Amino acid sequence: MKKILCTIGTRPEAIKMAPLIRALQADPDFDCRVLATAQHRQMLDQVLDIFGIVPDIDLDIMQPGQTLSGLTGRLLLRLEEVLARERPDAVLAQGDTTTVLAAALAAFHERIPFGHVEAGLRTGDLDSPFPEEMNRVVASQLSRWHFAPTGLAADRLLAEGHDGARIHITGNTVIDALHHVAATAPDPGLGLDPARRMLLVTLHRRENFGAPLQRICDALAALVRDNPEVQMVLPVHHNPNVREVIRTRFGAAERVILCEPLDYTAFVGAMQRATLILSDSGGVQEEAPALGKPVLVLRDTTERPEAVMAGVTRLVGTETETIRAAAQELLDDPAAHAAMARHHSPYGDGRAAARIAAVLRRDLLGGALPMPEGVPMAA
Repeated sequence: MKKILCTIGTRPEAIKMAPLIRALQADPDFDCRVLATAQHRQMLDQVLDIFGIVPDIDLDIMQPGQTLSGLTGRLLLRLEEVLARERPDAVLAQGDTTTVLAAALAAFHERIPFGHVEAGLRTGDLDSPFPEEMNRVVASQLSRWHFAPTGLAADRLLAEGHDGARIHITGNTVIDALHHVAATAPDPGLGLDPARRMLLVTLHRRENFGAPLQRICDALAALVRDNPEVQMVLPVHHNPNVREVIRTRFGAAERVILCEPLDYTAFVGAMQRATLILSDSGGVQEEAPALGKPVLVLRDTTERPEAVMAGVTRLVGTETETIRAAAQELLDDPAAHAAMARHHSPYGDGRAAARIAAVLRRDLLGGALPMPEGVPMAA
C-alpha cells in the first residue's frame, strides 16, 4: 500500500481535489490522507462538508491580516514536521495558492515526489495574477507529475522544457465536481425574483484591489441602474479589501443581493440560474461554460484562454465602460448571448480524477487502472 498526502488550503482547492481524494480513498492499494492547511478556514470547511471529507491533519494556519511571507513561512515549518512524521510516498496539491507553493517546496526538501494537479496554466506575467503566477511556475519546477487540464496547458509545460513523460493531460477535476453537484439541480436559496434576469458576480483577485475594484463597481452599478428587469447577486468575499468596498457601495442598493460566500452546492445553483456571470475567478471560467453560462472575465489576463478561444468567455479587463458595454450587449442581443451560451466545456469530461489515479497507480504500484475514454493520457 502506498501513502499519498493530499494537501488543501482554500475553497477552490477543496472543490477540485475532492473528486481525486474520493477516487484515491476508494482504492484499497492507496492510503490517502488529507492535510488541510486552512489557508481559508470557513470557506474550506463548507466544501469539505459537502463532499464528506474529514481532514486527517488540520494545520489551522489562518491568522487575521496574514501576509504572504508570514503565511508561507508558517506553512513550510508545519509541513516539514508533517512530512517528516508521515513519510508519504507522494504529495499532491492543486492549483496556484500559497498552500501549493509551500507543499511543493516542503516535499522537495524532504525528497518526496510531488504531483501538481491543474499544471501548466500560465499568463506569462508574474504580476497577473499575483502571486498565483509565480506559485504555479515554481510548483512546476518541483513536480514529478504534471497533471495538465488541457492540451494547451501541456504545451506550455513542454515549451518550458519539462519532460514530456511526466506530463499527463487529464482534464480538470473541477468538471468532475461540477457534474456531481449540478445533477441535483440545487436551489441557491437567495429569494430571487423569478421574473427578473440575474447577474451573478464574484470578486476576490488581489490584483483588482483598490482602483480596479472601484471601476468594476462603477460598471456593476450602471448595469443595475440601466436595466430595471435585472437583479444582481454578489457573494461578498471575506477579504476586507473586497468586503468593505462592496458593502459600502451596494449595501443599500435596490435589486442587489449581497450575501455571504455561498457553499458550493448553492453556488452551482446560482450559476445555473444566472443569465450572465461577471467574475475574476479562475474556477468560474472553467465551470460556467460547462453549464452554458456566458462569462465576462474581470481581469486583464487569463491563464485559461481555452474558453476565450472557444467564444464562451470574454476577457473584458477592469475598465468601467468596457465592462458595461460588454454586459449590455449580452443583455440586449439574444443572438450574442446564445453564441456564448453553448454548453461547451474545454476543460474536461468529468473523468479527470480517474485519469490521475491511474497515473499514480502505474507509477507507484506498477499497475494500471482501466482508463476512461476521452482525453488522452500523455502530451
